[in-house]
Parts: sequence; structure tokens; C-alpha cells
Amino acid sequence: MESKRQHKYGRQIQKDLGEIFQKDVKHFFGDNLVSVTGVIVAVDLSLARVYFSVFPVANADQVMENLNNKKGEIRKKLGNRIAKQVRKIPELAFFKDNTE
Repeated sequence: MESKRQHKYGRQIQKDLGEIFQKDVKHFFGDNLVSVTGVIVAVDLSLARVYFSVFPVANADQVMENLNNKKGEIRKKLGNRIAKQVRKIPELAFFKDNTE
């Protein structure tokens, strides 16, 4: 069960990553549409499990590889957005969301 703080933190990260994916790092995805469907944050707020969906689905593996290769750059952009609100920027782990 997530605490209220974890949930709030996760929603903020989800919102900011969505904006980053839309504006800043569009070159990672090419013509694919990527959306952040959820973020689950660890109890100590040091790890964020980011779930995303890709359209078209056939390109999901390529997008996953790009995200994992550029994880540091994405974390830095996230840190620039939320640095004043949090003490520690969480490590990011990306997972494909296969729900319909």
C-alpha cells in the first residue's frame, strides 16, 4: 500500500516525465507516441518505477532500449524540474505497460 506521500510524489513525477517526453526528448522516440501510464515510488523515494505505453506497439522494444540508454539524461531533465520540491532525485526504472 502506497503512502500518501509516495502517491503524491509519483503523480508529480508522472506529470513531469509526460511533459519531458512531449517537449524535450521527442528525438528518442521518432514517430512513436509514448505516454507515461503510471509511476510507483519506493518507500524511501529513491527509486521510481515508470510504466509507459507506446503506439504503435510493434516499436515498444526499440523505445524501451532508447529510454534505458538515455536514462541519465532523462533523470537530469527531471531533476531540473523537481529539484526545489524534493531532496533526492529518484533513480528511474522503465517498464512497458501492456494493459489495454
